Amino acid sequence: MAQQQRRILITGGETFLGANIAAALLAEGAEVTLLIRPDTEDQLGPLAQHTRWSTADVWNPASLSGKARHHAAVIHTVGSLNADPARGLSHHRLNFLSARNVANMCISDGVEHMVLMSGVRAPWVSRRYIQSKREAERYLQRIGLPASIIRAPLAYLRGQPRPLFYRLMTLFGSIPPLSWLMPGRIAPMPIDRLARGVARITLSNRHSPAVYYARDLRRHSKRSEIRNLRLTPPSPAPSPFAALDDNAPFGWTPDNKH
Repeated sequence: MAQQQRRILITGGETFLGANIAAALLAEGAEVTLLIRPDTEDQLGPLAQHTRWSTADVWNPASLSGKARHHAAVIHTVGSLNADPARGLSHHRLNFLSARNVANMCISDGVEHMVLMSGVRAPWVSRRYIQSKREAERYLQRIGLPASIIRAPLAYLRGQPRPLFYRLMTLFGSIPPLSWLMPGRIAPMPIDRLARGVARITLSNRHSPAVYYARDLRRHSKRSEIRNLRLTPPSPAPSPFAALDDNAPFGWTPDNKH
């Protein structure tokens, strides 16, 4: 791809998901811009030295004006699995309205492709969360914006303690033929593999199918990359991944005043 075609904007760039995707894009040689909340610059860690970044409020369309110009694609990671009705933070607001505003930014700024981080339906995932993500997906279809929908499973950081149930689900979801069926779609996935898949799908000249699942993300990792992660102990060398300690699976939440 030409250099301008490798210029990617990520919303929620300071979060667990956004920062990992940014690191994966950098590893692919892409030029990365992060869109972050005001006063969260200190959460970027090493990424601040390797990316461009600017601040905005995805629930305020005016603050998004012009942020995506001269980018080939926008990856929207903002959202939340958990609503907080007492604070006015419904799933609709957290997951649909943010995606709607970013999609409209893409159209206004001439961005030709949007990647929406959506979610896969699973027994441990809120039904209302999935409904709000599907509403965002349908909105992209209605307005005609070329988009790739990533129906991702939950993600985890390798080496971190996890409940036995989720460890078993990950194991079952990686063994054929279960990996070809529903367990392979919903099993939690290592964040590095998920992020690598999203990065390579975004940078690809071909975006088909329009909806991607865990199996599609796994296909974008080479066997040698997976083998090296399994056999090589973690390196103490500085890495963009070293500063990623946000426990939230997805995105940010809006300020109370908006």
